[in-house]
Amino acid sequence: MEARVLDRALPATAERSSAPLSYSVTKQTHSIPSANTPWAGTSLADGLWQHLQQEAQEQTDAVLAPLLRDIVLEQANLGHALSRLIARKFADEQIHKQALEELVRSFFLACPQALESVAADLHSIRQRDPAVTEYLTPLLFFKGFQAVQAHRVAHWLWQEKRRALAHCIQGRASELFAVDIHPGAVLGQRIMFDHGTGIVVGETAVIEDDVALLQNVTLGGTGKESGDRHPKIRRGVLIGTGAKILGNIEIGEGAKIGAGAIVIKPVEPFTTVVGNPARAVGPRHTNLPSLTMDQSLPALNYVI
Repeated sequence: MEARVLDRALPATAERSSAPLSYSVTKQTHSIPSANTPWAGTSLADGLWQHLQQEAQEQTDAVLAPLLRDIVLEQANLGHALSRLIARKFADEQIHKQALEELVRSFFLACPQALESVAADLHSIRQRDPAVTEYLTPLLFFKGFQAVQAHRVAHWLWQEKRRALAHCIQGRASELFAVDIHPGAVLGQRIMFDHGTGIVVGETAVIEDDVALLQNVTLGGTGKESGDRHPKIRRGVLIGTGAKILGNIEIGEGAKIGAGAIVIKPVEPFTTVVGNPARAVGPRHTNLPSLTMDQSLPALNYVI
């Protein structure tokens, strides 16, 4: 069952191999080198979990103590912690906390590699966000991170044809976080939704590894099409605040989309675009802007 579910989550362009499938949408997995972590020699999820527990033990604020015990100190691993966290946030009078917690745990049992993607998301936030000095804060309090993890569960349900429940998770995430990701959208790993508020991702959108979106970004359709109608965001893209990317177009690897840009045509790899309608500015760059979170723009060579 695991291989069938994850295989359907891969885009048509992804390479197939006899190796175990990853909960990722790119042609290859760009793993974070173990040297970049304080726990070389173990899996990212296990090492990060040990670090989270240490951080929780070092917290001295009595007001937070019950939360830290419930989510971190009394849980066995990162998957259990995230299951408890999502259950606490999403439960209501009709959908009980215990049922939701069991549902998320069953997701990690069916798709164990997804836990590594969760850990990679969390680790990438620690590396890329200058406001983050440890792992506990984004796990417990960053709604962009939590919205992406809730989507992972919703996408699994979508692939399993439990689509009403998938929409339920989507709807609750939208209510709680003001982040609306259709359960059919495909996300890679090391995804960063910075701030998160107002992000909308359509049903047939693809977001590959190492992508960063800031608040109020829309990956939407043009309103004139059906079927495959949403953007494909390739590895390492940085999308600035308020940008709108519309239609079944490709944003090439390492591209940078300026704040407020309206993008209705494909963007070449390692290219910066700004404006309405968006157009290329400056020379092509050579790095992945999502990793540095450098939102500065080259000198404009035109006037609107």
